[in-house]
Amino acid sequence: MRPSKRALDEIRSIEIETNVNAYAEGSALVRYGNTQVLCTASVEDRVPPFLRNHGTGWVSGEYNMLARSTHSRINKDPFKINGRNIEIKRLIGRSLRSAIDPVRLGERQISIDCDVLQADGGTRCAAITGGYVALVLAVRKMLKNKIIKNDPLINQVCAISCGIFGGEIIVDLDYNEDSKCNADYNFVLSKSYKLIEIQGISEVGEISFEQLTKMYELAKGASQEIFAIQNKALS
Repeated sequence: MRPSKRALDEIRSIEIETNVNAYAEGSALVRYGNTQVLCTASVEDRVPPFLRNHGTGWVSGEYNMLARSTHSRINKDPFKINGRNIEIKRLIGRSLRSAIDPVRLGERQISIDCDVLQADGGTRCAAITGGYVALVLAVRKMLKNKIIKNDPLINQVCAISCGIFGGEIIVDLDYNEDSKCNADYNFVLSKSYKLIEIQGISEVGEISFEQLTKMYELAKGASQEIFAIQNKALS
């Protein structure tokens, strides 16, 4: 049924390589099949204006696609707002903030920059999964250098897509599936398999709660594998 020849519940090969950037406090190169995203975590002694003098920290997300990360060159207009990038960077930020106790972080910010080197579907999910690893590495460095006293990490986070393709519910859509599917949903899950966020749309018609539940079950199964991959990369 699937162009990739994978089983309905089969994810692509996922790999995470850590410490790939010599300057960032934390970095990870994550691969979901042919999708590759470089995630870097930068610690800054500042917070957004609305948090100044509140004694709490912040985690922000950034998302960018390199000009030739897709089949044809992305023509970037510096004067044109990219709504898709803004939507995704906010998703990344919200997802990763759920992993942190902002009080323990103190009045500082960790910026997670996610640069898509190659896109073959699932870039935002890969960015969240790799962004979490970069975030953990940055926190470990802060603890080692005694910048913070208490570990602010309170959760583990990963993300995976599910959708309806050819009438079947599948997990981890690549570009060939994503571009032709009837529904495309992104699931962000915690280590207890609770939902942090669902983001998606039915491209054709509608979906039932039964179908959404089946997607969650596939996402839950996939997240078990992804959490293990994250932990191995961080070990």
